[in-house]
Amino acid sequence: MSPDTSPARARRGVTTIPLPALPAGPVLRSALAPAGVYLLVRAVGTALLVLLTEANGEHLGDRLGSWDGHWFLGIAQGGYGGVPRGLVDAEGVRSAATPLAFFPGYPALVATTRFLTGLPMLAAAVVVTLAAGVVAAYAVARIGRAVPGGSARTGLVLVALFGAAPMSVVLSMAYSEALFCACAAWTLVFVLERRWAAAGLGCLAAGLVRPTAAALLIVVLVSAGAALHRRDDGGRPWAAVAIAPLGLLGYLAWVGARTGSPTGWFAVQSRGWGSRFDGGASTLHFAGTVLASAPSLLEVGTVVALVVAVVLLGVCLRDAAAGTLPWPLFCYGLLVVAMDVGSAGVMASKARLLLPAFTLVVPVAVGLARLAGRHRVAAAGILAGVVLASAWFGAYAVAIWPAAI
Repeated sequence: MSPDTSPARARRGVTTIPLPALPAGPVLRSALAPAGVYLLVRAVGTALLVLLTEANGEHLGDRLGSWDGHWFLGIAQGGYGGVPRGLVDAEGVRSAATPLAFFPGYPALVATTRFLTGLPMLAAAVVVTLAAGVVAAYAVARIGRAVPGGSARTGLVLVALFGAAPMSVVLSMAYSEALFCACAAWTLVFVLERRWAAAGLGCLAAGLVRPTAAALLIVVLVSAGAALHRRDDGGRPWAAVAIAPLGLLGYLAWVGARTGSPTGWFAVQSRGWGSRFDGGASTLHFAGTVLASAPSLLEVGTVVALVVAVVLLGVCLRDAAAGTLPWPLFCYGLLVVAMDVGSAGVMASKARLLLPAFTLVVPVAVGLARLAGRHRVAAAGILAGVVLASAWFGAYAVAIWPAAI
């Protein structure tokens, strides 16, 4: 087949050389790979959860909708004013403001899914969670391809690590982490690609799902501000500046209006769950107590997860300084960890609250992908070990640990 040398092409100085079409099979497998890897990892976690729930005389459905899931399902069923009266905060208290601690994005999507499909509420919630996790997986894979030294293999390894993070069991439950991670991951993709309006919309959506959106909002605003300072993209970053805060700040303002206080949401969290920023004093006290007495596997595992997160922050800082990790990814991970470590509250939730900090494992994914190029069996063995350890830890936390996660 000869090159296209038509007069029109020649006048533009362009020579087009037709490329051979790729077989449909490899293209389809490549397109489905992030979803396949993610769902395989989550299937392992769910299988172990089934085994442990049955071994302990529990019902899987009860565990999938437990703890925070009760609140999300109640809000999806009856709105903030129709949550079952039996639900109380961590202090055993319930007021008209207590349900406002939970952001509306996830229960609204669950209610919509139930309306459209006719599924029972818990089934609709699990469908939303699994679908959101798949959506997140595609963004995570894209980040793995986009970072310096990344590749398609890096993206898939990063998806596996994301799906096997400590407490990733909530990615199969009626919890909002999967939806938040989907919003956050795509927002970071749009920031890296300098698609500012899309980044603003992604951050807006994240702000309606979890308070962790504060970390994402700072990254979006700083990145957009830097682009405006450099005049890289004209006035387009202003779209992100204008749109990104609307979700988080809008919900906090709405709660403020409902409670009669501009800090109403923070007051609800502090009274009901002891959640407040104390600079890490509570977390350090918890870690010291656990390391001294080792009261339970979950608490020891939580401290280990926090320590690993801090170590990974150091690795990410090194890579960001060397130019092998984009600064927005490092800053986002840093802020998520700072929000988690620096806050008081339910200590058993600390590992779960690290789940959105998936950018911390980007250097690990790059290293494992390179190892797979030389020693595939060794890389696969490491990943399998991580998946199984995470699956057991999550199943233990949900099926055996008696308190909230």
